[in-house]
Amino acid sequence: LDQYLRAYDVKNGKELWSSRLPAGGQATPMTYTGKDGQQYVLATVGGHGSLGTKMGDYIIAYKLAP
Repeated sequence: LDQYLRAYDVKNGKELWSSRLPAGGQATPMTYTGKDGQQYVLATVGGHGSLGTKMGDYIIAYKLAP
């Protein structure tokens, strides 16, 4: 619950990148391929009062490296 989204290498478990979220992210992120052929990861970030995370109302997309 540290408000970061992280990507890991599936082969060795090393962190590839991380990004601080503007609010708590308790929902499962999703990926999709855009019309440009690139892969994106999307996260809905809204916080959770019972968990004590910062509240907000965001949809954030990250373009992944090819």
